[in-house]
Formats: sequence, structure tokens, C-alpha cells
Amino acid sequence: MSKALMKGNEALAEAAVRAGCRYFFGYPITPQNEIPEYLSWRLPEMGGVFIQAESELAAINMVYGAAGSGARVMTSSSSPGISLKQEGISYIACAELPCVIVNMMRGGPGLGGIQPSQGDYFQAVKGGGHGDYHLLVLAPGTVQEMADLAVKAFTLADEYRNPVMILGDGILGQMMEGVELPEFQNLAALPSKPWATTGAQGRERNIINSLYLEPEELEKVNLKLQRKYRLMAEKETLAESYLTEDADIVLAAYGTAARIAKAAVDRARAAGIKAGLFRPITLYPFPAQELRRACKAAKHVLTVEFSSGQFVEDVRYYLEFKVPVHFYGRVGVVPTTREILEEITHLAGNDVGKRSYAQAVDWTGMRGANRQTK
Repeated sequence: MSKALMKGNEALAEAAVRAGCRYFFGYPITPQNEIPEYLSWRLPEMGGVFIQAESELAAINMVYGAAGSGARVMTSSSSPGISLKQEGISYIACAELPCVIVNMMRGGPGLGGIQPSQGDYFQAVKGGGHGDYHLLVLAPGTVQEMADLAVKAFTLADEYRNPVMILGDGILGQMMEGVELPEFQNLAALPSKPWATTGAQGRERNIINSLYLEPEELEKVNLKLQRKYRLMAEKETLAESYLTEDADIVLAAYGTAARIAKAAVDRARAAGIKAGLFRPITLYPFPAQELRRACKAAKHVLTVEFSSGQFVEDVRYYLEFKVPVHFYGRVGVVPTTREILEEITHLAGNDVGKRSYAQAVDWTGMRGANRQTK
């Protein structure tokens, strides 16, 4: 592996190339523009193809064609652009074509703004377009995971013949961190795709399709998809639990929100409050068993998200309402560690916690002490 200091968007793009992606079709929108910008020169350098399509609709249908031919292909966009791609994504899911779709979320609804958001959770994990289908959804929390999950996304897409979404946000895309880039995959060793439309010479024709006019035939297709999703749920859930073994209060958060929540957990522990963090990495399938294990000792669960309350619904559902689940979210504004710590302290509801909390958040004093040390 090689090490580099990179933006999240660029680390993801480079990792995709190293994973064997040789086709990218997209359309510019902030805050994900570094992905197509990077690939616009990197893919031709590797003998691949980059096309800035005339629209998001054109881009996703180009992905459909490339995926149907067996290529490793990716597209990326941000919130409104992903909405425009939904019809094509539904077609791809029904046709069982592997591809990777990146959504670096921005504020909404409507045109919203370019600030980070997690308002696309429902769209990502519940399908987003028409019909009964799911994407396999991965939620990185660091620049390193942006790279690592890019590689994993292509592997999972091929294994399940299903589109995989990497769900990030504007902070993850723009921030710079050290990252160990993966080794280049041997393209000759990638999984064979006997179903692909590569030209029928000496074999029966392969047909890529999502239209089934006979009701019974359409039902068979849907039942097959549902079996695949159940298999994903059995085999592909990923999550991180941090200090949850004895936690009275477990925070549940993903992506950038989890980074802030983790800092709040550390400050709460310093204040004598038993707090922990549960961070799902696969948002679909949801790591339900891991969540229940993380919350087995919890008196309260607090979800933290950059939205008005979407992720919280799944947390409540998978905990089967056996533990009180509280919600803290900001919409258009990134919450601070202090805000979350105040929520933890409120849930702790004890004087010791409050006294310790006051000491834990005295950042002015801490900064002053650091200056004196220097």
C-alpha cells in the first residue's frame, strides 16, 4: 500500500481506479466535484473512459449500459443529482447489474445548500426509486474508510449483482487525512461475468432486462431479489461499537455525525458518565444484531444525525422499542461536541455528571492551559 494525504473525494476516486473501475459517467454538482475532476484525467491515464454526460439521467443510463457489458463502472453525485438518477437506479437493481453509486450528501430539500447533510438516509436505504428494491449502502466515517469501502463496494456489487451506494457527506468529501491506498487489483483475476452482454459468439444470447409484463414472472423476479437481500442481511452487516459494554447511554450515529458523537462520548466518560457509541457502517442491510448487542446494558439510546430524524426510525425499529430512543439532529448546521454532551448529561440526570460536565467542557480554560504550557 502507498500512503498519501488526500481529500476524501480524491481518495475514493483513486481507490476505485485501483479496484478495477475503468468507466465513470457523471455530471458536476458540489460537494462531490473532486471525484469526477480526479477521474477525468486518472481514468484516461489508465486506459479507461470518463464521460461528463449532459445530465444525471444520461449518466445513470450510461452506467446501465456499461454494467450490462460486465465493466466495473461508477457514478457519483450529490443529493439532487441522485434524485434525478432514481429511475435508472431502479432499472439497474431490477436487471441485477453491479455498479457503484456515490452520494456525497448536501443540504436540502430542494436545491438546499452545499453544507453537509444526512437528509438522504431514507432515499438511500429504502430504495429511493419505484418498486421493491434495495441498494447495499456503505457509510464511511473517515478518509481511510472512503478508500477502503470503495474497494469493498465493487467486490460486493459483483458478488451480489447489485448496485452498491457509498453514502458520504460534504465534510468527508472535502476533509484531508492520511490514507493508505490499496494495491492495484489484477484485472484478469476479477470475477467472470457469464451473464454480460459481450457479444453472442458460440453461445446463447444474454438479455439484460427489467420489463416483465406477465404478473407471475414479475413476482418471481421480486421474490428472487428479496432472497438476495435476506442473504445480504445474513452475511454483510458491518458496525463499530465503542465503549458500549457497560454504557448506560449509547449514542447511535453514522458517517461524520459519528465522529462528533465519539468525541462527546470521550468527554462524557471523562465526566464520569458511562456513554458509548454504536456506528453502523452498512446502513443497508442494517446491522440489527450488532445494535442490540451494543445496547444490551443501555438505559437510554441517543441518535445523532444531520437531519430532522430519519436514521432514528430504524434505530427504534431494530431495538423493538425495548430501550428509550432519543433524537438529536441539526438541519443545515453541523452539531458541536458540546451540544451532544449537553444531551448526554441531560439523559444522565445526575448531579455528579453535571458537575463533571462543567469541568469537561471548559475549553477556554483548556486552551489557556495549553498556551501557558507552550
